[in-house]
Amino acid sequence: MIGTDTISRVIGQDVYDESGEKIGSAAEVYLDDETGQPEWVTVRTGLFGTKESFVPIRNADLTNDGVRVPVSKTQVKDAPKIDTDGHLSPQEEQELYRYYGLGEGTQTAGFETTGTAGEGMRNVGGNETRGTVGHDTSGPTTDDAMTRSEERLNVGTRSEEVGRARLRKYVVTENVTETVPVSREEVRVEREPITDANVGNALDGPAISEEEHEVVLQAERPVVEKEAVPVERVRLDKQTVTGQEQVSDELRKEEIEVDGATDTDRRI
Repeated sequence: MIGTDTISRVIGQDVYDESGEKIGSAAEVYLDDETGQPEWVTVRTGLFGTKESFVPIRNADLTNDGVRVPVSKTQVKDAPKIDTDGHLSPQEEQELYRYYGLGEGTQTAGFETTGTAGEGMRNVGGNETRGTVGHDTSGPTTDDAMTRSEERLNVGTRSEEVGRARLRKYVVTENVTETVPVSREEVRVEREPITDANVGNALDGPAISEEEHEVVLQAERPVVEKEAVPVERVRLDKQTVTGQEQVSDELRKEEIEVDGATDTDRRI
């Protein structure tokens, strides 16, 4: 049996009929105004869960799989169409009792006696307490206030590879021309007259004879040789350059409009 202490566990659970077939999901729980006990649960059905039907949970069971109610899926499908506006009038409740064959007045003697329009059933959401002002009309009641949210832009940086640099050594050939001074010996004939100083050397030897003199001539030739010599050292290094870039994006935020509070709508 489902009591007030297990209401929060009912909201959002899958609802199964008496044969174990899934009907839909529990949206809202309605309490008896006099006893405060859970009496009805609205179940979202249909392809997209847009339809809500009232289902009795007085004798329902809460299991690990969901909520099992003592009615059939067909009964829930054809149940009276009653708005889930946060309160059940005594007339609406009696219509549901008659449809499900639960017997009129078993839990509603107070309604029949007083007959006031304000008595009947009220719904509770996952966190709604008795006496809460307002309720969620767009889905399961989850709180007594509306939360407004907005997006914020969180900007940071991350390191990623943008390119690579490498050193590569290769050989090129070029022509180099140098000017080198060279010298050579050439023959020069010197003639000197006979004098008293050299007459002795001139008469030394036969008066008439054949004679041959020879001189060796020297000349310089350019000589080229090559050698490899180191001229510099080259290496790669990195430096960090800091700049600024602008980033932009679209941010969404929620705004809340208040209707009916004053003559004009106010936006929060």
